[in-house]
Amino acid sequence: MGRRLNLSPVATPTLVEKAERAVELSRHRPPEAANLASDLCDQAIRAADVEAVSVAQRALGLAARELGDLTAAELHLRRSVLTATEAGLGQREGEARMTLASALSMSGRTDDALEQADLAAVVLAGADAARLQVQRALILQRLGRHDEALEGYRKALHAFGLLGLDADRARVWVNRSVLLAYRGDFSGAESDLRQAEGCYVELGLGVAAAEVRHNLGFVAALQGDVPAALSCYDAAADEFRRLGAARPAAVLDRCQALLAVGLADEALRLAQEAVGHLQTTGMEVDLAEARLVLAQAALSGGDYPRAQAESHLAREAFVAQGRAAWAALARHVALRAAWGGEQLGQGGWGEARATADELEQSGWMGAAADARLIAARFALAAGRVDEAESELMRTSLARRSGPVDLRSRAWHAEAMLRLGRNDRRGASAALRAGLRILDQHRATLGATELRASAAAQATDLASLGLGLALASGRPARVLAWAERWRAGLHRMPAARPPSDPGIATALEGLRLVVREVDEALLAGQSASSLVRRQAALEGSIRRRARHSAGRQVPGLSRPLDIGELAERLGERALVEVVEAQGTLHAVTVAGGRVRLWPLGPYAEVTTEVSQIRFSLSRLAHRRGSVASREAAATALTHGARRLDHLVLEPLAHELGDRPLVVVPTGALHGLPWAVLPSCRGCSVSVAPSAAQWLLAERRAPSGPPFRAVLVAGPGILHGQAEVAELAPFHPGATSLTGTSATVSAVGKALRQTDVAHLAAHGTFRADNPLFSCLHLSDGPLTVYDLEALPSVPQHVVLSACDAGVSSVAPGDELIGLAAVLLALGARTVVASVLPVPDEATSCLMVEFHRRLVTGTNTATALAQAQAAMVDSLGSDAAVVVTPFTCFGSG
Repeated sequence: MGRRLNLSPVATPTLVEKAERAVELSRHRPPEAANLASDLCDQAIRAADVEAVSVAQRALGLAARELGDLTAAELHLRRSVLTATEAGLGQREGEARMTLASALSMSGRTDDALEQADLAAVVLAGADAARLQVQRALILQRLGRHDEALEGYRKALHAFGLLGLDADRARVWVNRSVLLAYRGDFSGAESDLRQAEGCYVELGLGVAAAEVRHNLGFVAALQGDVPAALSCYDAAADEFRRLGAARPAAVLDRCQALLAVGLADEALRLAQEAVGHLQTTGMEVDLAEARLVLAQAALSGGDYPRAQAESHLAREAFVAQGRAAWAALARHVALRAAWGGEQLGQGGWGEARATADELEQSGWMGAAADARLIAARFALAAGRVDEAESELMRTSLARRSGPVDLRSRAWHAEAMLRLGRNDRRGASAALRAGLRILDQHRATLGATELRASAAAQATDLASLGLGLALASGRPARVLAWAERWRAGLHRMPAARPPSDPGIATALEGLRLVVREVDEALLAGQSASSLVRRQAALEGSIRRRARHSAGRQVPGLSRPLDIGELAERLGERALVEVVEAQGTLHAVTVAGGRVRLWPLGPYAEVTTEVSQIRFSLSRLAHRRGSVASREAAATALTHGARRLDHLVLEPLAHELGDRPLVVVPTGALHGLPWAVLPSCRGCSVSVAPSAAQWLLAERRAPSGPPFRAVLVAGPGILHGQAEVAELAPFHPGATSLTGTSATVSAVGKALRQTDVAHLAAHGTFRADNPLFSCLHLSDGPLTVYDLEALPSVPQHVVLSACDAGVSSVAPGDELIGLAAVLLALGARTVVASVLPVPDEATSCLMVEFHRRLVTGTNTATALAQAQAAMVDSLGSDAAVVVTPFTCFGSG
């Protein structure tokens, strides 16, 4: 016979206990907590359980706060306070007032928040008193009273340690980490966060752990590690979404990271969305910060009126909230916007100086340095040299230590100081030192997109250096400075995606959805949901790629060896075009001579390039009537002659009939150079920079017979015939056509060949050049796919529309298929900068390969093939052949 067990009945939780459970849930699973608390509140009212009503209302307020609805949060919390007060429940009243203080602080009503905290302190003791201490410290932190806040955190940590309350200690560590990070104690901040993370993970508190992950990104961003910051932000955002926790202000930290690398458009869009959302929540503290970030993004994008308007609104809000430090930062943005928009009047010097003083007092040293540079420029313009020197000396002291932006600005100030003393050589040295700092920082960014956009940080330093070189009239110095900022991507190790299998998975998904979009459109069906899916996949790829970390590289800023350049050019001539203050200049290197030439207004060149591109595109597609096409042909001829007159004719005597290496700038990167009369029949190589051309020349070229791969993508009318015609020129070549021309198969073939010829439809994505692609049988081969390859062929021919087009960022940083192939190590890329018809393109390619396999260099083979086409088919052939350009070393 077995033993009988004497079981005591399990106690049923009371309504108060259930409501306390909702309070615990509110921070980590707010939607679930809100539903539970609402149901419990109804039950408590029916049961006349006043204490449970007060606790349930507090849970509803906490959940509303976590979900970003401060109006609802305040309503519920005041009900909780009132219910507890009327019932004489002092402990519950204090708890509710403590939470109400938090909500009021977040809404910007700091005086009211401190009043509620004082009332709560009368009735709270023990752990709750320590929690109130944390709440008060956070309010003081937002008010900029940092020493008081740190003392409050210290006391709370001691109390929680004695009481064994690990989750509360972790909350203090998280709050304190932000304060420490702003004060530059990054190791202390990270230590606090790692302790909090371990605690939250052990306790299974997912939302809190996600907040720690986000704050780790914030600390990384303040140290200049943008890839690590974005990786943390993305991981945290994924967790917030999964757990249903709204964190609208979290996007502001992402915006700051994006602005740090020059991605102003994306930051502007995100900041606009944040402002729009926060305006509906009552979260005035976060709204003021969002307006400030929006102003910074508008400033970075050159929208000075909007930057001024938003910074004024932000400053007004910060002043009303008693947040003097943040108000100083908003004042700085307004100053920068007024300076950029040329709106600062006679009082500009005083405003800049006062702003700098206010920023220094608030601890914003980088912004203070920038404001002092503006003050110094005003003083110099007014002839107040002593006052300018005073501002510059104060700023230049920071050039040896501190964050990247502060040190680079300090070197800028040192350069201006030396220039004011007529030490031009010393000024140039200081500018180069500032650029070295920015170069090394940019090298730590592993993603092409971030590296290219971050070049904008060097605009002021590089522009001043180039201006000094032009003023000297010394051609070699101008060339050296032009190269110092140009196409920095090619000086760095090739960008590679992070070792994240999610990128490969997303790229596969992208190829599938692009095929489905095409099929739906061909079938006359709606593709809107598929397009949204495509955008989501592209966003995922883009975010993941940004996590790639680069590395600092010795000798990254090594100056161009002009002697070696002249030697390797041999009989060729280099033409490097530079723009300064709206005027174009050219530096030529020919026959061992380096010379400088004034060319004329950049605006006129831009106009002619646009007209040429428009006319060629119209003629290639045979659009319009016969009369309109004749007008386009006339416009093309006129534009080509006019542009030739502006750019190359002034150099004609120096260049003679030499083969050309052209390094363009700005809009000239999109010019089909063969259309210019001076270039017809001439061997022309177009390079991102003289340094890139020289680097490619140093690589031992492969000669015929070449290992070759020949590819024909889908939808090319004569693609397979083109491959068949080219095959005899390359015995043993790998041919991939039809369904065999997949992204995987082509990628594998590209790693093992000298020459790659890809006949496919091409797409240039102006909205995101890294998704520019060639269309293969299973979907797009994007720039991201190319960057994943361990190596690329020495010579690549892209027999496709627009495959030679690149976006042009500050510093002539280029992103596109051809540009990235060169950055990855290709010696030459032949590609078109415009749409071209299939049939005539095939004829040109046959003529080109016929010459290439005889050992003729790429640029010459292309020029001879273009000339042969024009000779056999007449002037109409020029429309087809001139868009093709040889990029690289030739």
